[in-house]
Amino acid sequence: MTPDEIPNPNALRIRTILNDQPVQDWNTNDMIFDVPALIEFLSGSTTLRPGTVILTGTPYGVGMAAKPPRWLKSGDVITIDIESSGALTNRVAFRS
Repeated sequence: MTPDEIPNPNALRIRTILNDQPVQDWNTNDMIFDVPALIEFLSGSTTLRPGTVILTGTPYGVGMAAKPPRWLKSGDVITIDIESSGALTNRVAFRS
């Protein structure tokens, strides 16, 4: 995404949907470090090329922090939806 497509990356709704049920609904305005600070820090020690993905962690409501705890299992379908950016959906598959 380019700055003209998302002028303020610090005000985007992020949702996680597990098997058609919302399990997270948060906003980037609640991140500990805003997007420009993350880019500044990372670019101080590495080259950020177009297409680089910066993983920022996750809001409350996942895994063992959920009440009751929630774990992904084979066959689950999970969607991550970021406002103005689109959604990514994957089916969970575990291999032994």
